[in-house]
Amino acid sequence: MNQHPLSRTLLTTLAVLCATTSVGADPATRSLRVVDRYAIGGEDSGYDYLRVDSDAHRLFIAHGTRVEVLSTATGKLVGQITDVAGVHGIALAAPFNRGFTSNGVERSVTMFDLKTLQPLSVIKYTGVKPDAIEYDPLTRRVYVVNGGTSGDVTVIAPDSGAIVGTVSLKGGKLEQIAFDDGGRGFVNDEDQAVIHVFDTRSLKAVANWSLAPGEGPTGLAFDAVHHRLFAACGNRRLVILNSDTGAVVGSAPIGSDPDGAAYDARRGLVFTSNRDGTLTVVHDDGGDRYRVVQNVATESGARTIALDRESGRVYLPAATFGPAPAPTKSDPEPRAPMIASSFAILVVAE
Repeated sequence: MNQHPLSRTLLTTLAVLCATTSVGADPATRSLRVVDRYAIGGEDSGYDYLRVDSDAHRLFIAHGTRVEVLSTATGKLVGQITDVAGVHGIALAAPFNRGFTSNGVERSVTMFDLKTLQPLSVIKYTGVKPDAIEYDPLTRRVYVVNGGTSGDVTVIAPDSGAIVGTVSLKGGKLEQIAFDDGGRGFVNDEDQAVIHVFDTRSLKAVANWSLAPGEGPTGLAFDAVHHRLFAACGNRRLVILNSDTGAVVGSAPIGSDPDGAAYDARRGLVFTSNRDGTLTVVHDDGGDRYRVVQNVATESGARTIALDRESGRVYLPAATFGPAPAPTKSDPEPRAPMIASSFAILVVAE
């Protein structure tokens, strides 16, 4: 069939546009960067996990003795939860309109109203050093990972705030927790370099999965579609496991001293937040092939992470640090002290 010259031109233009759109739609070809910085400051010199409430457009930040709550639309402070000494993590149980903080200093959990942010009760006592905390939609319970010597997980009913069980994992230094949709929980163990697996119904440990070649695992993320666990390890490796069998199916190089991991199912991206001032971005190419597509320059100490699964934005806490003190026998690798007033939140996006 003969084509009119204008038709040929139009078709050519459309083909170019389609090709350009197709390339632009590939998450692996897009460049991420720090697009904003929310100054918080304050006198608290400690911080830990963050949590995004995508429905309410809020960002919860564990910051020393309080949780600061920002609007993800503006970056402005919209509220605080106070009297949570040594707060580590925040869990959101939306069906119950409840939020929970793990308070490491007092071995307690604070339950608060998710809409008003008003504290409702203080739950005592969990195991030693309550740290990571997550709500599991399947069992409709809150799980508190105790990172100290007790090596266990405290289970809380989100309607009443009652402690309803304990999972004994005989762990070393327990870190982050994740759940599948089949009734199993997974906990990273930094000291033992394993993932502890437990049954969320019986609250019994069922397996320990080695993370070799990974060492010192901290951050943990989960891909529910492909049944994959992503463990960010201290020897600069992201280790990927089959969450059904525990088999290691891949790994990728990441930045040093990570303390957080997140998985974006929409873009097929795994993020690890690294204390060295980088955010490693790993793309799932399919067939258990994973490759690093970017190491985003962040700031020193930006070691934990929260992903807004609606917007795709990544949030990282960061601060300025002074010189590290001299090593001692009891503390051979002392950390540099944080300058409290420098605390801020970084926003990473395209």
